[in-house]
Amino acid sequence: MKKASYNILPPTEEILTTMGEQIKLARLRRNLSTELVAERAGISRASLWKVEKGDPSVAMGIYAAVLHALNNMDRDLLMVAKDDVLGRELQDINLLPKKRASGRKG
Repeated sequence: MKKASYNILPPTEEILTTMGEQIKLARLRRNLSTELVAERAGISRASLWKVEKGDPSVAMGIYAAVLHALNNMDRDLLMVAKDDVLGRELQDINLLPKKRASGRKG
């Protein structure tokens, strides 16, 4: 079977790797085994290992399930794009009234 390919930019790969490391550290700080976290998340240990490596092929839902298995850390996902400064600025630009030329002739 052909393995799926992903066009992940290097900065995004670094973010996923860091996130995986942070998830692993959270598990270790709680002194939870891979078996227990995988069971709580309803996934295999192999999938958990992929999460902890920041594998981009893992579905977002699996990342969320693992975070939930680590004592409701999935609530942190609510912080994603919460303070979208650029998006709000772009939205404000589009809200400015458009200037139109007068339709009257001299």
